[in-house]
Amino acid sequence: MIKTLQITINGQGLHTFTSQVENVVAEAKQNEGLCTLFIQHTSASLLIQENYDPSAQADLENWLNRLVPENDPLYTHTLEGPDDMPAHIKAALTATSLSIPVIDGKLALGTWQGIYLWEHRHYSGQRKVIVHIGT
Repeated sequence: MIKTLQITINGQGLHTFTSQVENVVAEAKQNEGLCTLFIQHTSASLLIQENYDPSAQADLENWLNRLVPENDPLYTHTLEGPDDMPAHIKAALTATSLSIPVIDGKLALGTWQGIYLWEHRHYSGQRKVIVHIGT
């Protein structure tokens, strides 16, 4: 089964969409297999991360922004604004696809794990994530 999710985001940061993926897994009615996620953008990424304490997400965002700052004089790709080239670098350093086992018809996530779209631009709107459930 293949489905495209439209993830609505409101600016830079981590945006959970675990429940949307869980719904696709339930719809697939597959007892075991693999759930593969792929984001169709070059300035955002995917992440499995702690979903209990939001400070972990804030710390990740702050750390990555410090590692890859905006307005670095080394950037030559500046046509789309000061957040664009840093977003491409952040996406290159993180993941654009994830694989999660499906066991007993459910995602095999740990107790405190959630699935996040990590938006690296100051962008609000929608991002597309392809979900494939297979064996």
